[in-house]
Amino acid sequence: MTENPGITGHWDIDPSHSRLGFSTRHAMVSRVRGAFNDVSGSADIAEDLADSTAEVIIQTASIDTRSEGRDEHLRSADFFDVETYPEIRFVSSAIDEVEEGSYIVTGELTIRDMTKTVSVPLELIGVETDPFGNLRAGLEGSRRIDRKDWGVTWNTTLDSGGVLVSDKITLEFELSLIKNLAEAAPADEDEADETAPPAPKTPEAAPTAEPAGKEFPPPPPVKPADKPAEKTPETKQPDAQPSGNGLGKLFGLR
Repeated sequence: MTENPGITGHWDIDPSHSRLGFSTRHAMVSRVRGAFNDVSGSADIAEDLADSTAEVIIQTASIDTRSEGRDEHLRSADFFDVETYPEIRFVSSAIDEVEEGSYIVTGELTIRDMTKTVSVPLELIGVETDPFGNLRAGLEGSRRIDRKDWGVTWNTTLDSGGVLVSDKITLEFELSLIKNLAEAAPADEDEADETAPPAPKTPEAAPTAEPAGKEFPPPPPVKPADKPAEKTPETKQPDAQPSGNGLGKLFGLR
């Protein structure tokens, strides 16, 4: 298992913050440096580091040594022959952690359709989240190779007996990789359904309240209890006047 579980997952090279360069002696006295500006690649780091893989692809026409005339010569058949061999490719066969944060990446390096096995030491600089939320890993390393092993043999002899371009090339790696979190999600929806926990049941919506008076009609009016009838005071009728009084006599009543 890897000593740094934080690096497991799928990582893509960020070309705008990475450099795959080289340097060599020129005319036996000075050093010329260059880089390839068009680089892509990725790494899949497994929990068991032995199952990890990495791949890097370089577009040879993107070579840049800050001299257009020299760059055109390097693109020609004397060197990379970019028309015939547009890519340099590295595919890993093993990734080993030799000590904490230090790795040896072994793989097949193909230049001009010639493939040789090389091992590249890389140092993990750190793993950090940038201000945009990307998880980044930084790696640096270098490896010296002999360009003649890949058929890049052009040279010119100097009067002193030396050569114009050294056969020994130092490869320089300054890599920034971004973790691709989408790769961690299951690719198959059925697989996701099998592994995902069951979704919580949504509570049933409460029934819509009916308008007042429909579901619960108002109770019938309560008839008030009969109160005992109050006795109306009897009006005392005036006593009948004797038919023989003065009024009766007046109206002819008797």
